[in-house]
Amino acid sequence: MHNSDSQSPNETPESGTQAAPGSELEAIKAKLAELEASNKDLREVVLREKAELENQRRRLHRDLEHARRFANEKLLNELLPVYDSLERGLSVEGGDVASVREGISLTLKELLRIAGNNGLVQVDPLDQPLDPERHHAVSMVEAPGKAPGTVVTVLQKGYVLNDRLLRPALVAVAKDD
Repeated sequence: MHNSDSQSPNETPESGTQAAPGSELEAIKAKLAELEASNKDLREVVLREKAELENQRRRLHRDLEHARRFANEKLLNELLPVYDSLERGLSVEGGDVASVREGISLTLKELLRIAGNNGLVQVDPLDQPLDPERHHAVSMVEAPGKAPGTVVTVLQKGYVLNDRLLRPALVAVAKDD
């Protein structure tokens, strides 16, 4: 009487009979062939996935390069009318100063509108306390009636782009009396 713990190496667990050594070798060869085919399939899957990842990387690189090259296209397209207005203003012969100033003023308003639409905001701190994060004090002046540290003159306006300081305002501030 045999139990499963005392089977001989050539005995199959299902039947409890002796398997022929040749048929056991055939079973191992069949299992090996099955594993090799599975391994080949898995390698092909890995190679396809690797190729797909490389293609995605190339597409992403190409798309990023395209976006970088043409990122300013919208802004520059909006600026073309300002450019045209300035060219027209320069080509006018004669004319009075008032009409030239009016043309420049309209062009500047259009430029500021376009800049604002693209996230640019002017920093004009006149009569405000000095903010070292957004203002650069270049001088201190006597300013009767103004609190010390108050901006009394804006020498050059500053600009903020989407909440990030692009250029600080250059200012003169009131000094202590």
